[in-house]
Order: sequence, then structure tokens, then C-alpha cells
Amino acid sequence: MPASPSTARAINDRLALRLLQEEGPLTAGQLKQLTGLSRPTVADLVERLTAAGFIAVVGEAGEQRRGPNAKLYGIVADRAHLAALDVRTEGVSVVVSDLLGRVLAEASVPIGDDTGTGPAVEQAVALVERTSEEAGADRLHTVGIGAPGLIDPATGDLRDSTGLPAWHRRLVAALAERLPGARVIVENETNLAARAEQRDGAARDRDDFVLLWLGHGTGAAVILDGRLRRGASGGTGEIGFLPVPGTTGLPSATDCEGGFHSLAGAAAIERLAEEHGVRAPRAGAGPWAAELVGAAVQGAFGGVGPDGGAASAGDGTASDGAESDSGPRAGSEGGDVAPPEKPGSEGVRAVDGTAGAGPSPEIRFLDALADRLAVGVASVVAVLDPGCVVLGGEVGQAGGAVLAARVEARIRRMSPLATEVRPSALGGGAVLRGALLTARDRAQDELFAPPER
Repeated sequence: MPASPSTARAINDRLALRLLQEEGPLTAGQLKQLTGLSRPTVADLVERLTAAGFIAVVGEAGEQRRGPNAKLYGIVADRAHLAALDVRTEGVSVVVSDLLGRVLAEASVPIGDDTGTGPAVEQAVALVERTSEEAGADRLHTVGIGAPGLIDPATGDLRDSTGLPAWHRRLVAALAERLPGARVIVENETNLAARAEQRDGAARDRDDFVLLWLGHGTGAAVILDGRLRRGASGGTGEIGFLPVPGTTGLPSATDCEGGFHSLAGAAAIERLAEEHGVRAPRAGAGPWAAELVGAAVQGAFGGVGPDGGAASAGDGTASDGAESDSGPRAGSEGGDVAPPEKPGSEGVRAVDGTAGAGPSPEIRFLDALADRLAVGVASVVAVLDPGCVVLGGEVGQAGGAVLAARVEARIRRMSPLATEVRPSALGGGAVLRGALLTARDRAQDELFAPPER
């Protein structure tokens, strides 16, 4: 059944708006070329979208020719304002953007463990209101929230989760009450980070990958055939509960201690660094574990070597076959064959110390950490065969290509399934980026939606 004229117009309008969003300002001639529509049809839709306030003239085409230059049309970015929140156990970060996703204002506030539920919610909501005012947003159209914990796939609500502050769940309802008319969307933080890495980060070229989140805690997000997979209860990727060797017990239904979290959570990484004598100052709001991993990478490969001399070219993975003094082994005998060079792996190779002196404390720490991470990654690879694993979060970003190459070398020994391990391109900022992308997509879908037939 052919579309009615009104539906056809709405579909054409939506196509033009999507092109303007993706390509930036375009002339009517460029819209004609990209859409395949006739010149009169394009002229009609441009007039219609301009009258509706969706697009406006933003300049002229650069080509000089006889007569006036062609007008450039762009989306009216301030037609709607969006907010994105990254809700952590220790605080909240927020950005406010226009309809195109351009950040207009951003801020964060720490929230201590001893802050009551009511005051914590008030601090977070007030932060959103102040940031919106700073951005010049009189009204928010859509708010995207990234939070730890499970999202009920049936309702989209944040479920009760032991160990998370009570104010997390109260915050969603408070925002809906204090921001009348705003659409409030909540999503698991790791899922949002994966969407951001897929759109703008390390997995732009992948339809299948797993993001391993390494921050204060651990988590995973699964993208298969380009789609986020949630599971029957919304718990796909709760890798912190994965039973693994090398811990003192087993996790329970209410506590991930004894699971993979006990090997790869921030506190475990901090203890591992202490055992190997790796130190770094506490700086910023992120996990100290990320500072320690970054200091180890810098000390081993980007700064002064263990003998006081500058690090130089060599095989940075040569020590992978040595027994580390903590953490589970990934299962190796003898030395490694260094992984092939790949884009973004600069700096992975370096001398592990003076000839005959053995690996430095930084190298031993990175090897032990890679051993631990490989246990969780190998389990994911064996079940899902994603072909690519991204080490995300602040720790994954701090480890960079150095840590990713070490984990990949171990997976090559442990699994027959070819798997590329990549460092995050967005790090801890991926959650906010993913929340903003989700809010933008939802707002544009609503604003640009064709009418029901």
C-alpha cells in the first residue's frame, strides 16, 4: 500500500534532517543529490522545515559563481536541549547540550558515603538545574542517565541492587518531578560506554565486540550484530560475579567478592600495585588504580628505566612467560612470541630493564594485571566469540596499548578463537558520551518522527 502524501512528506523531512545531522549544513542542491528527490520536492521540504523551525539558513556555499551563492541550511540546534548524567557511587557528573550534541555546559559534584538519601538527591538535582541554567536551557527535552546496577528490560527502571546507594533510584523519580515535560531515560553505565565506543571510539569498525569496564568496579557490555544484548533479566555483562581461580572464595547472589571483581576491581589493582612497589600520587576524582596503571606504563615505557636510564626499543612482552608473584596465571610455558604490530600500539615495545637484571617492578605489575584480566576475557571469548574486546573505563584507558597487547598475547595462548584486544578511546568519559548520544537519539526520534498512518 503506497504511503499517503502526508506520510511521504514526513518521511522525506526525516531523511533530510538526518542528513543535516550527519553531514552538517547542506545546500538544497546537495540535499537533492543525497536524497535522490526532485528539485521541487526538495524546495517544498526546505520551505516546510524552515517554517516549522527545524532548520534555518546558517551561511552560504563556498563556491563563488555568478549571482548569489547557494544558501546553506542547518538544523536549529537550540530547538531542544539535552542533559546527560554519569551517576557513580561517589558523585555525579552532568553535561547539557543542544540538539546536535554540542556541549554547552558541564559540571560535577562529589557525594560522600555519609550523605543521606534526601540530601544526595537534592545535590544531584540542583547540579542539573544549575548546569542547565548556565547552558541557557530554559527547558530540557530529554535526560539520559548512566548508572551502575541492573536495568529492568520490561520497565526500563533501575532495579534494587545491594551495595548501591539508595539515592540512585530516588534520583530518577526526583528528576522526572523537578523537570516537568522532560523525558528521563536510565541505562546501565557500561552499556552506555559500549555505545559510545561503538559510535565514536575504539569499536567504530566493529559490529561484534565486548567492552570490559575497568573502573572502581568491573562490568561488561555485549554488542553482537551491532545491537546491545541485555539478557532475560537485564544482567548481561555482570562479569564481576564471574567465578574465577585465584580468589579466596566464591561470589554470592548479593556480593561479587570472590568473583572476577576481586581480581580486577580498583581495590584489587591497588593492592597488586603495592605488592610490586608501584606508586603514584592520588589525583583527580577517578580511581587511584588508574593512576597506578598509568604510572607503571609511563615508568616502564615512556620515562626512566629501572636502571635510571631512558627506556629504549626492545620487546616489551618478553616477560609475559615469566611467573608473576601474584594473581592467576594465564597458562604459559617459556617466553612469548610478541604480538604483531597494529595501529595504535606504538610504545608497546621497550626494554624490560638492564640486560640480565630481570623485569622492572612496573613490568611485573603490568604482567600480573594482564594475567588477571586475561582470566575474565578468556571466559567471555569462549562463550561469545566476539572477535574484539575493548578495555574500557579509567583503568583500561590508563593501560592503553601496552596493557591491551599484554592481555591479547595471553588470550592467544589460552583460546583458539582469534580475538583482538583494544584500549578504550574514551576512557571514563565514555559513560557521559553514551548517555548524551542516547538522549540525542531519543529526542531526534521524537521530534523528527513521521505521523502515524
